[in-house]
Amino acid sequence: MRILVMGAGGVGGYFGAQLLRAGHDVKFVARGAHLAALRERGLVIESEIAPVHLATVRADSDPARLGPADIVMFCTKLWDVEDGAHRIAPALSPDGVVIPFQNGVESHVTLARVLGRDRVAGGVAQISANIKAPGVIEQTGPFARLRIGAFSPAQDALVRAFVEAGQTAKVDVELVSDIERALWEKFVFLVAVSGLTSLARQPVGVVRTDPELRATLIAAIDETVAVARKRGVGLGPDVAAETMKIVDWLPPGMRASMLNDLTRGNRLEAPWLAGGVVRMAREAGLPAPVNTAIYAALKPYIDGAPKAA
Repeated sequence: MRILVMGAGGVGGYFGAQLLRAGHDVKFVARGAHLAALRERGLVIESEIAPVHLATVRADSDPARLGPADIVMFCTKLWDVEDGAHRIAPALSPDGVVIPFQNGVESHVTLARVLGRDRVAGGVAQISANIKAPGVIEQTGPFARLRIGAFSPAQDALVRAFVEAGQTAKVDVELVSDIERALWEKFVFLVAVSGLTSLARQPVGVVRTDPELRATLIAAIDETVAVARKRGVGLGPDVAAETMKIVDWLPPGMRASMLNDLTRGNRLEAPWLAGGVVRMAREAGLPAPVNTAIYAALKPYIDGAPKAA
């Protein structure tokens, strides 16, 4: 199986490295100093779970030069989805499938509009990882998981083959029957945790132990669950309580990727997280005051650190 990783950051770099180490045909799309380091020194994964040092990897800035690919692991930031979809089109094999492993719940819709419904499956990445330095991915925390599912029967065989490839690489990967539900289960968690840790500029341990912050976190979860139910997503009856169990299980120092981006002055994915809930709630005629406040407070930082007036 020929695998192309579109976006060799925390998610794509970590899981792509595990697959490559296991002997699978994996190539990486990257840019700038990170691409230069991959070409010159290879890829390093710093991790307590599965550290890797790959002295040689094949990487390029142009996906077309790395194709054809049977599976594209689509791992760009959310603002790059449409442009990335057009860029990977020439790299897909005739029967190839793209699996987005991104935050949010709408990437697969955009990708399907550009590439076709049968070319896009669904994926959920559960991992805390980031580019520590060019060519170096740092994975923190006790888990690194993938959940994958097909949106159409035409994808079944290739999606199953990719899951099996992950299992041979000792990746914690699960084939799920309802990938839409899995996407929203992560979204319910991520919107609240990314929003509150970013708003407070504090890791999850601070947010979950402060009474007012914890109540606000729960309220953000409840708003997202309400939007999901209004849209017909089959979330379980105890999804909010189960989400808080996960929050309470996390290492206290865990920082959402958006908090890392905020403190580094980078662009934020807030328009597709808290902002996405606000937009979808408005469309559904639902109130979302907590996510509205979170999004409003983060808006000045969406394009990076605001310039002094």
